[in-house]
Amino acid sequence: MNALSHSTVDDVARGALQRILAAEDQRFVAVLIDMLFARFVRAVTAGPDALEYGLALDELTGESLATDYFGWLRWYGATDLVPPPGYVSWKGRVLANIDERFQDFLKDEHPSAIRAEEIVWGGVRVDGIPPLDLPTTIAPEDADWLEPDEAVFGVFINDEARAYPLRIMDWHEMTNDVVGGVPLSLAYCTLCGAGIAYDGRAPNGELYTFGTSGFLYRSNKLMYDRVTKTLWNQFTGRPVLGALVGATDTEGNPLRLNLLPVVLTTWEEWLAQHPETDVIDINTGYARTYEPGMPYGDYFSDIGTMFPVWLRSDELRTKNFIYGLRIGGDRKAYALDTIAEERVVNDAVGERPVVLVAARGEVVTQGSHQLVGPVSYNSGGEVRAFERGDRTFAPGAGPDALLDADGGEWRVTEEALLGPGGERLERINGHLAYWFGWYAFHPDTEVYGAN
Repeated sequence: MNALSHSTVDDVARGALQRILAAEDQRFVAVLIDMLFARFVRAVTAGPDALEYGLALDELTGESLATDYFGWLRWYGATDLVPPPGYVSWKGRVLANIDERFQDFLKDEHPSAIRAEEIVWGGVRVDGIPPLDLPTTIAPEDADWLEPDEAVFGVFINDEARAYPLRIMDWHEMTNDVVGGVPLSLAYCTLCGAGIAYDGRAPNGELYTFGTSGFLYRSNKLMYDRVTKTLWNQFTGRPVLGALVGATDTEGNPLRLNLLPVVLTTWEEWLAQHPETDVIDINTGYARTYEPGMPYGDYFSDIGTMFPVWLRSDELRTKNFIYGLRIGGDRKAYALDTIAEERVVNDAVGERPVVLVAARGEVVTQGSHQLVGPVSYNSGGEVRAFERGDRTFAPGAGPDALLDADGGEWRVTEEALLGPGGERLERINGHLAYWFGWYAFHPDTEVYGAN
């Protein structure tokens, strides 16, 4: 009976494939790409095999990619093809063979701001990369496992400082926490090099915490909120598939999470600036080898991406770190190596004068990957951006000092630039990312120093 059932499924699936080819119906290109993938990961075990789907795609499109799944994703992304009705729920049912919870995210009735065809499985189940919720913190003197030169995310809100070592965050990629009385989600996409702190108090008045969906979109993690199970773009802070798509804030603007300040620096530098800081405890309750580079050091030290991204620019190197600013409708990227060399950058984003301070240079991690052994890679660097009004600044006597055109000394703090006469220029929140990640979601970006 089992053999008969399997044979029947094979016949039905192959018959459907032949009808698609006979009709030359390119709406089903997305379906065939997904089936190619499903066969690779054994989410589907009956019907045409991967080669049959690949050859069918070649015939239907005139391309010659056969079983190159990533190649098909890149090709499809650059087209304006649309899938057939019912596609999103169908995709959810197929991926439910990996994790049944996937179909809760992928439903036709959910409004969408992205192409569901570009959603790919990242290799883990829902929360297979487990978020840290209200992680235990310890005092600096108890963190004897932290090396002075290793990378941490630093958050300072309402006079409270906290460090999140990347040796821990690499394994969890998300923490839902409270710092200075403010609920926040530190969402870290290891694939695109972006650690972004979001205010958990959404502009629509709701309080959200987030998990990891297991899905990617253009090599960027899709997170989900635990209230509505809506998928959110980690990079933009916007809901992209689910009940909250189309929702607005209290002023009628499209819903978007507000950024909070975060820097990437070394533990030594953060502790020197904030001796009162605490740090999340390495005893998280999860069995992980919390060593620098252990999960992704091979990826961080490689020039390529792990998943396909079709929307690209060669203006900078693929994984060149940039510091990105979003002000109103304007976007601007600053190559980290450039601004670290200049130390202080006077510029404008759109019509808004800004100054960026990157006086401590870049952070290089020496680590060990679980498979390839010793690795060395750039983890980013300490950058802060501020309003500058009509002033122009130059580096001062130390990394936290600036000089204005009159020789007045200004002090760099986490919240603002403080002038010699009590003047105050507010901080502008931005974040680091790999260039490919920034460009994939901000293709209209300006690039500092571009010709």
